[in-house]
Amino acid sequence: MPMARFQKLAIAALASLVLLIFVGAIVRVSGAGMGCPDWPTCWGCLVPPTKLEDVDFAKLEAKLPKFKAKAAQEGRDPNSITLESLRSEFNPVKAWTEYLNRLSSTPLAILTLATFIAAFGQRRKRPLVFWSAFLSLVLLLVNAWMGARIVHSGLKPGIITTHLALAMLMLGALTYCAWRGTDTPWRADVSPRAAGRLRFALGVLLLVVVAEGIMGSQIREITDEMAKAHHLAPRSEWIGELEKTSLYVVHRSFSWAVLAVTVWAYWLAKRHGSPGRVGKITLGIVLGQMALGVIMSQVHLYAWVQVLHVGLASVLLVFVWLWLFGVLRTSERK
Repeated sequence: MPMARFQKLAIAALASLVLLIFVGAIVRVSGAGMGCPDWPTCWGCLVPPTKLEDVDFAKLEAKLPKFKAKAAQEGRDPNSITLESLRSEFNPVKAWTEYLNRLSSTPLAILTLATFIAAFGQRRKRPLVFWSAFLSLVLLLVNAWMGARIVHSGLKPGIITTHLALAMLMLGALTYCAWRGTDTPWRADVSPRAAGRLRFALGVLLLVVVAEGIMGSQIREITDEMAKAHHLAPRSEWIGELEKTSLYVVHRSFSWAVLAVTVWAYWLAKRHGSPGRVGKITLGIVLGQMALGVIMSQVHLYAWVQVLHVGLASVLLVFVWLWLFGVLRTSERK
């Protein structure tokens, strides 16, 4: 079935958001979150410098009070922040990694705005689509503001988790736009008498996936602190320290709840119809996430595994939202 033009636009916005989450994971894992100490410029430049000689430290001197305040929020001695300390912290690779993260938000901004504008054509026939597009735009603007706050706060943990939670909600809003923005939205193949139970199972699955994602974000905040505290220590030594935290143990064990609820929803769909491609992909991603978790806990805390783990979590959330929407009985006119 060919997709409507509005659906293609919403899907493009959704894909750009997933891509941004992948890129953001690379920034976090590489420790490049403060690769650009200032915002919206990077080391005082619109385009990051590639070598130390290109940095205009005279321009950065005026920003020293902000850098000192940020250091105090991080628990560092603000008096240790000088032009010389900034020189020693300059890293062109991290600067460009963070800068590319900022650039990757541009397609998302353009496509989300375009989706909202196009949603005016859906306003009378499908008002929820219009309001979902509006919510996506609002969440984008709030998250853009929070992105600046993250830089100014020195990667303050609570702000980072909220940043991710808003992105998860935006995934749901854009998924709804992509699903419902047509006269014939996709419907899950399930008998009417079992639809209620499957909706309940998928609602529970959505809750546990979101909870697992938020715990995962908090664990990544812990690994960020480990990266600062164990700058020269190999990543393999982090697991032992992570296992001493109750949050990590709960997160690791809670993954079995995600698997159990996924299998339950898959079984219900298969028994009373068919899980279809969406159900199969959802189960496949959950199994893949379990395998990645085993690698990180039992083999090695590879950076690439962390990135894949975070990125696939966003893809999983999209398919859980889509599966749930596919079994909903809406009162909207087709």
